[in-house]
Amino acid sequence: VQLQASGGGLVQAGGSLRLSCAASGRTFSSTVMGWFRQAPGKEREFVAAISWSGSNTVYADSVKGRFTISRDNAKNTVYLQMNSLKPEDTAVYYCAGRRAATLRTADYDYWGQGTQVTVSS
Repeated sequence: VQLQASGGGLVQAGGSLRLSCAASGRTFSSTVMGWFRQAPGKEREFVAAISWSGSNTVYADSVKGRFTISRDNAKNTVYLQMNSLKPEDTAVYYCAGRRAATLRTADYDYWGQGTQVTVSS
């Protein structure tokens, strides 16, 4: 599975952005997908993940209630809707795929290039 993230940009605090991650490969519909982020000087951290069917999701506490992960298997695309953005959400955001069927916050096998999200105060 090859992944291509897009949709990042500059937004004011309180604003919204939607990230997209387009996947190639026949196994996308059976792949757990996730979003991670890495801020300058910090380690990469888990943001959200979604099961292959889209029926189960998990979020980091820091984004719960503000971010929503979703997927469209017909379009081989996973999304991250980010609302009520805060300056501390500023980071490079990466989409990732996991071969195993279990919904996890780590141990992902496929990674896309990042997309920069900058939230100004």
